[in-house]
Amino acid sequence: MANNQPRTPAGRPLGGSWTAREKDASAVTLAPADARTPAPDLIELTPATQRVLDAIIDAGGRPLIVGGSVRDALIARANGQTVESKDIDIEVYGVDGHQQLIDALEPLGHVDERGVSFGVVSATVDGEEFDISLPRRESNAGSGHQGFDIDVDPDLDERTAFGRRDFTLNALGWDPTTGELVDHYGGRSDLEAGILRHTTDAFAEDPLRVLRAMQFAGRFGFTVAPETQELARSIADEYQHLSRERVWGEWKKLSLRGKDMTGALGVLRDTDWIRHYPALADTIGNAQDTHWHPEGDVFTHLGMAADQAAARATADDLPAESRTVLVLSALLHDVGKPTTTEVELIDGRETITSRGHSRAGVSVAQKFLTDIGASEAIANKVLPLIDEHMSHVSTDGEPSANAVRALIRRLDNGGTGPSIYDWARLVDADVSGRGHVKRSPSADWIRVAEFVGPEPRSSLLLGSHLAERGYTPGPGWNLVIAAAIEAQDQGEFDDEAGAVAWMIERDLAPVGNPPRPSNRNRSQTLRWLRAHRPDRLE
Repeated sequence: MANNQPRTPAGRPLGGSWTAREKDASAVTLAPADARTPAPDLIELTPATQRVLDAIIDAGGRPLIVGGSVRDALIARANGQTVESKDIDIEVYGVDGHQQLIDALEPLGHVDERGVSFGVVSATVDGEEFDISLPRRESNAGSGHQGFDIDVDPDLDERTAFGRRDFTLNALGWDPTTGELVDHYGGRSDLEAGILRHTTDAFAEDPLRVLRAMQFAGRFGFTVAPETQELARSIADEYQHLSRERVWGEWKKLSLRGKDMTGALGVLRDTDWIRHYPALADTIGNAQDTHWHPEGDVFTHLGMAADQAAARATADDLPAESRTVLVLSALLHDVGKPTTTEVELIDGRETITSRGHSRAGVSVAQKFLTDIGASEAIANKVLPLIDEHMSHVSTDGEPSANAVRALIRRLDNGGTGPSIYDWARLVDADVSGRGHVKRSPSADWIRVAEFVGPEPRSSLLLGSHLAERGYTPGPGWNLVIAAAIEAQDQGEFDDEAGAVAWMIERDLAPVGNPPRPSNRNRSQTLRWLRAHRPDRLE
């Protein structure tokens, strides 16, 4: 974490004054003095949070706020901000068991006991959700996320309980009764230095933690400690035991919250987990022509383009799905280059080309999206963007209205695809993700799109027009309508009368069921198809 603020000397409060709540915590063992430092008002407690904490204390427990909310509060404080508690996790020491917690929390709101076997009770108070857990040990008893033995122990000491957490910067607690930060593993120092370091060797028991490292690197710009990289490499083969649902959870968080996608890719590379994603691994060392790509190989460019995509998504305040689509399409837009890159002699100069890489990348990206568990809805938007991200190169300057209409329709993908605005953002990310300033052509296309309409137009030639000519529905109708739409997008007509005239002029009729025994209609259609759409006859 970048921190330009002066570091607070050990033992000095982090700001403000603190009056400890008068609650008796003498019945429980506190952490050693060197693991506790003053951190008054670190987290701004909502009324609902305070009610939950008071109920736990009144029941004889000592609550610690733990995990991500403590980490995020320290980051915010370093930046001169405060964080209100939201979806916080609370670990409770000094109670006899879950029933004591349940009895204390039930008067406040709904209590969900389904996580009791994992040592967790969930509560909803005033619309806010809380996970309240007892100290526990976890041990790997088999493959996969389900292969864990959970040993709930209310008397477990803090250091041992905190040792089950993934990284030191997540193995932090805040004691709301004393206003102290609890840090048994040097997590605050690692947070200030921006280092992801595993807390204990228990890290290896859940291989998903390597993808969490990727996600945290992308979100916060953290780097992974060398010893943690080594441990991650040693468990790379365990990836096969991770469910797609859990894998997608980390990639989704990265796409929604990530800012440093280059750093996230670096974690995969440095831990050798990149081999689980050949679409990305194959781009490492794939050269590009320096005239167009001075930044380096394809792998470098993908990271930089995804960085730009994430920044654009934030600037445009994109909704969640649109952000995920943009970031993933930027990350994958050139994955077709490894199979299409060649060196050609152009104007006496050896030039690196990747002709057809946009189309070649579609199947590669599709497999990647399937493997990480992305939904069909996401894939339906990402893949057309990859396929069309180079469409602008055929036009120098402002494109024709026909070219823009055709692109809009191809992107639409039958109503499930991306918009031309999504396409423009990807083109911008591609152009700006090269380490030098260059004007993006997307603005020219958007200007024309807003003139002709950014949505694909409905077909002006309708089934009723075909029926009026005396033809009943049949399998050839779709071919005729598709040909009419193509002609419409090319500007050959712009109203229904023009569409009908276009059909009559070509003596075109559908392959259907004619009103009387005759081969005339079919002959007309075949004749037109041979002249205009021979691909349909293959």
